[in-house]
Formats: sequence, C-alpha cells, structure tokens
Amino acid sequence: MRKAILHLKKADPVLRSLIDRVGAYRIEYRNPGFETLVRSIVYQQLSGKVARVIFDRLAAAVPGGQLTPEAILKLTPARMRKAGLSKQKTAYIRDLSRKTKRGALDFSVLPELTDEEVIAMLTQVKGIGVWTAHMFLMFALERPNVLPTGDLGIRMAIRNQYGMDELPNAKEIEERAAGWHPYCTVASWYLWRSLD
Repeated sequence: MRKAILHLKKADPVLRSLIDRVGAYRIEYRNPGFETLVRSIVYQQLSGKVARVIFDRLAAAVPGGQLTPEAILKLTPARMRKAGLSKQKTAYIRDLSRKTKRGALDFSVLPELTDEEVIAMLTQVKGIGVWTAHMFLMFALERPNVLPTGDLGIRMAIRNQYGMDELPNAKEIEERAAGWHPYCTVASWYLWRSLD
C-alpha cells in the first residue's frame, strides 16, 4: 500500500494534502460472493442505517440466516417485501438468485476475470448496473484500479477538493484521474473520506 500512497502523493498535490489529512488507508473488504451482492442491492439508494435494518430482516427470514440462492428462492416475494424490500429490489434479488443457481453467474470465476468481464457478468442481473459492479470490484474483489465515475460521492468530492463549480462528468473525472492509475481505488477511498 505504501507504493500506492507514494504514487498518488507524487501524482496529485490535492490528493497529497487529502492523504495527509485523512491518514492511513483502511478500506474494509467483503467476501466476494452471493451475499455481498445481495447486500449491494439492498443498500442501493438507501441510507446505511435503513439498509442495514432491511438486510438484517432479510437474513433473519431465511433458515440459519444464510443468504444463499436456494434460501432466497424459498421465500415468497410477499415475505421479502415484509422484510422491507421494495417490489423492484425483491425482483432483483430473486433474479440474482435464479441466475446464480443455474450457473449464469459463477462467483468462483470472478477473481480470474478482467474488470470488464466482471462488469459484463454482474450487469446481466436485473438491478445491477455499472455502479454496483464497480463497488463489487473494489470492496469484494479488491481490485486496485477502479474509478467509479458514476458515483455521486466521488463526483461531489472531486468538485469540493478541486474547487469546481459543477459536479464533474465521467470524462472530466477520467481526465482528472489520469495520473492516479494504477491506484484509482485508493484515490477513490480517500475522496470518499473527504466527505466524512
């Protein structure tokens, strides 16, 4: 990690200042499996506190609290809705469960795939877009060079840290991040911390 920090500090004076203020890089990783993707769907567009309650209710609804494709598919959509999931998220999680159960989405092969291949595999599931795939790449597969250009937090942090009047678009973020490669995940983590 020292190499990444030194690279970013040398490449970008704004990041250097931010890294010095925030301190040590302490990203938390999740297991790169089915449950993590279910969690990602539950957490979409919700506050962390609300999403955590819904996720915990969903886990409590399945025997043994083990979120597996088979366990999810044994729940009725009505039971999933009772846990607090919207109709849409219920459909997304059930689609994820079906695709995983029949092997269209194979978590065991994801670590060997390129970022683009992982994104293509994950986004075949209803409700999983590029943003969710980026989060999975960063926080589950531990990829060091992911730049989530569609993330509102990243856009806000770049606007704030670089004194921009407007939120930057994807092209502007990619241009700004040209010097961050191959450590865009690390840069993103520090940008998110700037919003705390």
